[in-house]
Amino acid sequence: MPAHSIGSGTISFGLVSIPVKLYTAASSQGVSFNMLHATCGSRIKQQTFCPTCNAVVERAGLVRGYEFAKEQYVRVADEELKALEGEASKVIDIAEFVPLESVDPIYFEKTYYLGPDKGGEKAYRLLADSMATHQRVALAKFVMRGKETLVLVRAAQGGLMLHTMYFADEVRSFGEIEKGQSVKVKEGEIELARQLIDGLAGDAFQPEKYADEYRQRVLDLVNQKVEGKEVTAVGPQTQRAQVIDLMEALKQSLAAHEKKPLAKAMKPEAAPAPAKKAAAAKK
Repeated sequence: MPAHSIGSGTISFGLVSIPVKLYTAASSQGVSFNMLHATCGSRIKQQTFCPTCNAVVERAGLVRGYEFAKEQYVRVADEELKALEGEASKVIDIAEFVPLESVDPIYFEKTYYLGPDKGGEKAYRLLADSMATHQRVALAKFVMRGKETLVLVRAAQGGLMLHTMYFADEVRSFGEIEKGQSVKVKEGEIELARQLIDGLAGDAFQPEKYADEYRQRVLDLVNQKVEGKEVTAVGPQTQRAQVIDLMEALKQSLAAHEKKPLAKAMKPEAAPAPAKKAAAAKK
């Protein structure tokens, strides 16, 4: 199924304008449920209710209101909000180019793919290649769904990606959080922790190694229920030793990790026959 554009816009920097299309890059795959009436099993419907008029209000009878004081509202029409967007709703006006490593990931919110619109292929290619060569990302403002948003555009996978970002006043200060600065960490503990990190280290992030196992268990449960099977839902059981001493916990973790490669190496020698059968089957 071809990708479906969810919007369009224009990247602008200097006198260059690049018409682009916006595509959703990722979406949550959680299992969603409908709410049913426990008595009859029918799906319930939510209604908008006005306690003052004691009546159900249809969507056409709703207006936006901003609470400026306790239970006091000023009404704002959709047309008034739309008028405030202006040309910014279509133009991604680049303010500056900065190194990607200078941007803290805490500011990232959601990711979109950008593709060139008609007539913008060459300018799109020029920007993507130039940003990749200079290892810089672009910061800009863009109005999405009526909200002015800080965005970052970067070259990736041969094209351009757009990340919506939080503004500085939307990110809470880490200074409000206690970080255990008063605790003294011993040199030996640091060395054991370093060894454990080295033992678990990988060359690069490989997202395909990780899967949502909980979602799969939920889907398995649902499928078994659809088939009329009796199901007893049991989550994975993890046995964890109650180790209070940090040094001992690090030693046990390191020892457990060192045993894993040895166990894997011993398996083929202990059972060579199945390995041969599997090889013969492939032939």
